[in-house]
Amino acid sequence: MTSGRAAWWPLLKYGSGVPFTRQEKLQANLEVPLPTSTQWEIAQGVARVAAPAYEELIREAAQGEVLYNDDTKMRTLALMKESPPASAEAAQFQKKEEGVDPNRTGVFTSGIVSTREGKKIALFFTGRKHAGENLADVLAHRAAELGPPIQMCDALAANVSEDLQVIAANCNLHGRRRFVEVAHNFPEECRYVLEAFRDLYKHEAHCSKSQMTPEQRLAFHQAHSGPLMEGLKEWMDKQLAERTVEPNSGLGKAIQYMQNHWVKLTLFLHKAGAPLDTNLVERTLKKAILHRKNALFYKTENGATVGDLFMSLIQTCELHGVNAFDYLTALQLHAGELVRNPQEWMPWNFCDSRARLGTAA
Repeated sequence: MTSGRAAWWPLLKYGSGVPFTRQEKLQANLEVPLPTSTQWEIAQGVARVAAPAYEELIREAAQGEVLYNDDTKMRTLALMKESPPASAEAAQFQKKEEGVDPNRTGVFTSGIVSTREGKKIALFFTGRKHAGENLADVLAHRAAELGPPIQMCDALAANVSEDLQVIAANCNLHGRRRFVEVAHNFPEECRYVLEAFRDLYKHEAHCSKSQMTPEQRLAFHQAHSGPLMEGLKEWMDKQLAERTVEPNSGLGKAIQYMQNHWVKLTLFLHKAGAPLDTNLVERTLKKAILHRKNALFYKTENGATVGDLFMSLIQTCELHGVNAFDYLTALQLHAGELVRNPQEWMPWNFCDSRARLGTAA
């Protein structure tokens, strides 16, 4: 099996959501039979070779300026099975050792996207830990001389952790969504709020189109979005203060959500580089959701770890416009160099490293 062909099956499964069982049928139709067990052995072999790149990706992500994080549910059969009574105490002890609440039964895939100086790194972690805990594990690799990064997430408690030292920002689209959901009952009131968000995102689009620096973007938002958001805040405060809106109504709860998280929702007006929303990580998590939809589950924790590795490498390639098949092939062909200098074999620089060695593939 050549290195190039070896990358094909994990790329189809973890990059395009084609389970090994469907690939087995495809191979049979092509009269080149390849059982699912053989495909898994190939994928596991490629994962072992690519492991230094994944580890370096985690280290590089920890140095990011902005880190986005979120969760989606996942199924891992080995974790979903209930422990027998005789081992329940041991299972709880193991969870404590792993830093997980012993009473937690859910299984999740956390998505983390780190951005810095134009680089975007996507990471996936599957298990019982929530996104906040996985982000804390990543930031344990952060250089001591760097200050705290910006963390962008929604307001769920699962996305934060007591161990995190970050500058917290919350997602404006999650706040907007609450008004969208009740707009049919409060059309006039919600129109005002939704039009304010419309103008806010017009300002953001202008910043992006003009390719502003973080400092220029901050100044632009302060000048144009600052009065907009201040007017929105005054309007919401007035609705509750004058009792024109019932606090327990859908609109009242939407307003209170915005009020409770106002400082984090408006961090983009005070901190250069602070994003408006979590769209980047939510789009990234579609990779895991596609796997859940088509493959339904991971069988073992090791299988989930292999899936996380491939999805992290493949999604990071896609964020950089890099051919993931080309990248995975290069890692296998240059496994020795990868072990010695993993920082030179990242999706954004592996072509240069390959050219220095005088190889084309």
